[in-house]
Amino acid sequence: MSDKKLILVVDDDIDFVESTKMMLEAHGFEVACAYDGAEGLKKAKQNKPDLLLLDVMMASDTEGFEVARQIPATPELKDVPVIMMTGIRREKNLNYGFEPDDSWLPVKEVLEKPVPPARLIAAVKSALTKN
Repeated sequence: MSDKKLILVVDDDIDFVESTKMMLEAHGFEVACAYDGAEGLKKAKQNKPDLLLLDVMMASDTEGFEVARQIPATPELKDVPVIMMTGIRREKNLNYGFEPDDSWLPVKEVLEKPVPPARLIAAVKSALTKN
């Protein structure tokens, strides 16, 4: 069994998932992928990742928010940290951001897409260390 940390990337943008997967693997992580919230939850339950990278807008504009709230409510996933990566502010022209919150947005961090690779790697390492 590998001692590499398993990161589950959940995003409906196939190119984004593939490029993120390659970058994470280049930094020594094992990566699993899912392309919508339902598949992400299913794979998370099956594989118990060390960290989840989660998009917001997938099948619906709020799917990632809903998934983020289900993670801590699922006994086998309650300790899995989540980093949300989203372009919703730009896409929907919102003039406000999103902050982690224990009940509404129970994630470690919210990163705005496009996320610079060094910033993403730093966030991943930080979330894994704090968990």
